[in-house]
Parts: sequence; C-alpha cells; structure tokens
Amino acid sequence: MSNLNPRQQEAVHYISGPLLVLAGAGSGKTSVITRKIAYLVRECGIKAQYIVAVTFTNKAAREMKERVSLLLKGGDARGLTVSTFHNLGLNIIRKEHQRLGYKPGFSIFDQQDATALITDLMHRDYGADDGIDGIQAQISNWKNDLILPEEALAKARTPQEQTAASVYMHYQRTLKAYNAVDFDDLILIPVMLFRNHPDVLEKWQFRIRYMLVDEYQDTNASQYLLVKMLVGNQARFTVVGDDDQSIYAWRGARPENLALLKEDFPALKVVMLEQNYRSTSRILRAANTLIANNPHVFDKQLWSELGYGEPIRVIRCRNEEAEAERVATDIQMMHMQHKRAWKDFAILYRGNHQARLIELKLQHHQIPYHLSGGTSFFSRQEVKDLMAYFRLLVNPDDDNALLRVINVPRREIGPATLEKLGNYATDRGVSLFQACAEVGLGEHLESRYLERLQRFQRWLDGIRQRCAREEPIAVLRDMILDLDYENWIRQNCSSDEIAAKRMGNVWFLLDALKTTIERDESGETDIEDAIAKLVLRDMLERHEEEEDVDRVQLMTLHASKGLEYPHVYIMGMEEEILPHRSSIEADSVEEERRLTYVGITRARKTLAFTFAARRRQFGEVIDCLPSRFLDELPAEDLEWEGTEDVPVEQKQARGKEALANIRSLIGR
Repeated sequence: MSNLNPRQQEAVHYISGPLLVLAGAGSGKTSVITRKIAYLVRECGIKAQYIVAVTFTNKAAREMKERVSLLLKGGDARGLTVSTFHNLGLNIIRKEHQRLGYKPGFSIFDQQDATALITDLMHRDYGADDGIDGIQAQISNWKNDLILPEEALAKARTPQEQTAASVYMHYQRTLKAYNAVDFDDLILIPVMLFRNHPDVLEKWQFRIRYMLVDEYQDTNASQYLLVKMLVGNQARFTVVGDDDQSIYAWRGARPENLALLKEDFPALKVVMLEQNYRSTSRILRAANTLIANNPHVFDKQLWSELGYGEPIRVIRCRNEEAEAERVATDIQMMHMQHKRAWKDFAILYRGNHQARLIELKLQHHQIPYHLSGGTSFFSRQEVKDLMAYFRLLVNPDDDNALLRVINVPRREIGPATLEKLGNYATDRGVSLFQACAEVGLGEHLESRYLERLQRFQRWLDGIRQRCAREEPIAVLRDMILDLDYENWIRQNCSSDEIAAKRMGNVWFLLDALKTTIERDESGETDIEDAIAKLVLRDMLERHEEEEDVDRVQLMTLHASKGLEYPHVYIMGMEEEILPHRSSIEADSVEEERRLTYVGITRARKTLAFTFAARRRQFGEVIDCLPSRFLDELPAEDLEWEGTEDVPVEQKQARGKEALANIRSLIGR
C-alpha cells in the first residue's frame, strides 16, 4: 500500500463500520475501491464471492474488475461481483424469479420498447398519443421514488396525472403479461421483494458480506434504499462519492443521499480525499473558488503537488462562428508549435447543438476529431432486430420481440392478421408465439395466413432446439444467413457502403455475445444470460472508437465526467447557455455550477473558456452576457483575450509573440 497517500490508506484499512469516502475530482478513488477489495480478500479473510462492488456504467465496472484481478493474483478474485446497479438488480430478479411470479428468461424492455408499448396503450385507451414523453418520464420518476400504480392513482390530482397513473397501471400489467420488466423495474422489483419478503432479504444480506458503491452522489431514492437494505444492521460498506460532481438531478439522482447516510448510519466515518493527481494548482484553485458558492454539507479543498501552472484563458469572441474558428486555430497552432497530440485536446460544451459549428471548423482545418455521444449501438435498427430474434429464442413469450421481427424480413403477415392473433392470445391467456401453434387459431384466420404464422413458429422452434444441442453462436450465425438478413438490409439502404457498415454491426453483435459468454469466469453464463446482459448494455464500446486513436475529443460537459485531458476548452460560457436558461428559470443554478466544476476539473495542464458577444438564435442575432460563473473565478488567475480593456502592452506583446510563432513555423 506504499503508493497510497495517508488519507487513501485510511479509507482502504477502515472496515470496522460504515464509511463514506468523499473523493474530490482526480483524487484516485478507483485506486481506493480496488485496493480495498484486495485488502478485504487478502488481509481480512473475506472471500471475493461475498463482496459486491457497484457502479453506474458497464465500462467503469469492467475496468474496476480488471484492476482488482491484477491486484489479486491467482484465483482470489473468483466470484467477485463488480457490476452496475441494474445488473445487480437483474441478478436478484433472475435468482428470485419464481418468488416474483416470472418465468425464467424474462425480457428487458429498453426505452424504445417502453415508448412503443406506452404509445399502443395510449392509442387503445385514449385514441391519441399526445404527451407520451411526459407520461413515460412520470412513470420512470414514480418507479425511482418507489411509487406503485395503485398509489400513483390514489395520489393523482390533475387530469394529466390521472391519465399517467392509469397508463402506468396498464403498462405494468402488460409488462407482466409479456413476462418482461423495464430498466427502472430492475431496482424497483428487488426493493419491493425485500420489503415484502424479509426471508429473501436475509438470504441476500448473508450472501453480501461487504458492499462498495462508487459515484454514490448519482444514486436515486430506490438505489439508495436497495443499498441500505442489502447492508442491513451490519452496515459493512464503503461508499465513495463527491457531492460537487452530482450533475444528474434530471435523471433522479439525489446528492442529498450523502447527507442522508449520516442520519441512517450514525456511526458513519467520513474520510476526505483532497489531494488531486490530475491538475495544476491554478486549475484547482479556480474549481474550489467556484464551487464554494454552493451550500455544502461537507467542505473540502482540492490541492495538488503538480505546480501552479499556466493562467486560465477567457476568450471573448465576436460571434459563435468566430468562437468555433478561434478554438480550432488555437488547437492547430498548439499541435504544430508544441507537437502536442490531437488526443490531448478536449472541447466541452453544454448542449449537443453547440457541436455543429466546431465540427465544421475542425473539418475545414483538417483536424481529426471524435464526437462522443453519437447513436447508441443498441438503438441501431439492425441491432434491435437481431436482439429481438435472440430475445424470442430465449423467451418465446416475449410478445414485444415477436411483433418487432415477425415481418423482418417480410413474411406477408399484415396488421389485420396480427390483431386477430393478439385477440386470440389474450382470450386464451397465452403468448402470441404459443397462440401460433394452437389448433383453435384456425377458426379465426384464413388458412394461408395461419400457414405463414405456423411456418415462422416452426422455424424458430427448430433454431431453439439446435441451440440446446449445438454451439449456440454457430447456430445464430446460421440463422442470420438463413434469414437472408444481409439482402434485407441492402434493400433498405441507400448505398452498398451503408449496408456493409450495418451488416458489420450485426456480426459485431454476435462477437459481443460470444465474448460475454467467454468472459464469465464462473462458467455459468449460458446464451440466455449472455443475451440478458447484452440487452442491459447501454452502449458497446465500438471498435472504431478506441481511445488511443489520435483525435480531438468533442463532448458535452455531462459526458466528460470521469475523463481527463491535458488541454481543455469549455465553449459557450454565457448566461442562458451555462448556466442553462431552464436552470435560471427553475432557480436550480447550483447543479449548473457543479457541471462547470466538473468541466474545469477535467483539465490537467491548460484550461480555456470561450464565449460569444453575439449569437444567432431563432433567426435573429442577440447580444450575449458572459456567464456569471466567470465572475466567480479568482480574477488574478484569469487572462482575458478579445475584450477592449486588455492593457495595450499586453496586446502588443501578444501580437509580437503570434508573429514570431508564425515565422518560426514557416522557417521550419
């Protein structure tokens, strides 16, 4: 443990009670969690199979598990659970499916599946689909706050709330009939299970002897309760978080969960990690000074031994086009002059719409870049199609999956046939797939339509039986070829190039499925588990998005959390952009300040803010006010450019320096 600082060592070694590690940005929190897991196994004699570490993204969980495996040589890490909250919930539901009244191999609805179902319910019950997004968000909020449909209906006051609660009730009933759960259910259902069945909770508390939770400030009400229930009275846990980096209130995150810990666990010990291993002292001073304007339950001051560093630049530009041009040429100059790699630069902004102009400028200057937050792998049409086939193979009762693929590729099974099939299945209390095989269906359908349904049903049954006998991945590959899916994609694409790329996604998905099975060291993961895990992945790391590619990184401030770059530009430092107009109106500027703090603490060596004096909005040019956050930074650490009040000597010196730079570059 010699390379840990005293505070980190204290956090690793303390196991005699509940512990909160308040870990500032860049303070080495992942090292603390991974070292603590190794310490629990090696020094405290707790077997890895009794330890659970929870975080928020698959990527973070994977990295954490890899780091622990390196620390624990041999088989000491076997059985260790490092997963997302939702994966943990999925495992609990899978193990307890009988008690919960689910059949094995239940389906998980993603947001698009849920939207489609809610749309159908709205059409059926209200003849319209107005306000679906609002209703879906309301249902999600209710679930995160552990409010079931009956309670939502009883509490509903306005007509909108009554409609949402009624849809919520039908939605849950339909999900259960489909043997399916949605993303929010993965936390809600285990919490309700533990609440109603103390014996099941006791079993899981015995199974989890020590729990570690990362990014604790991002937990919502149901996640907090899940942790609280699992740790029980023993309270053997470590949670790591930073209230100053809580930027997901819009997703239900509650930074006050950190303060709540003190109330629920009076013996809570708090360890502050304030030494930063990432940024210069000047960058940290700016971050500390800014965030001090927010109220705090816990006060901390980041510090660093990496030197004071260069002044922070604040660049005023004429308009948004000049702003994008300035950032692009600035990066180009630093790349040429100081031989800095493109990947050392990150451009951060508040909203995705701000990326368009800077993309154009980078293209114009032939600067390679990567735009984060593009289309999620799992929201691509071809991936959703194949996942629906896979889901139907492991769960024939997944009506949602059947409806998606029954005509992909086309089998001439129209909506009228499907409606008759649906009504028959409902009357019989069976799934759509089961209904296809029933003799009685012939009374409701013409023989040619019945034959098409039964042909599909027999074909899929055949593949399922082959999966049980043969190597499943090879069978699935055969299935894709048998479908002639490549030809179907080609027919629906504007060019062969796009078709080839989409088909590449299909084979990549199959490889990912294979990797998921192979990666599980316990040898327990079968095709069913692998598919369930893949359905849960928010987004696969794409092979073309590997981090070692030399490109400038473009992303929103939200997407930048957890990352770091030597040189950072934060664009659009204006009132109504950062802080965002909606937060000013809602009087929730504190979260925007935390978002800016996150942006500042991404920078290791240099930091620059840019803003436009005027900006085109809704077809007219408006004057912009610099962000209030610029006034909250320590003035002596800022170097302003582009403002009229810059001293003449500074302007002249800067002009001479720029000229000398250009000459030296030409001279080379």
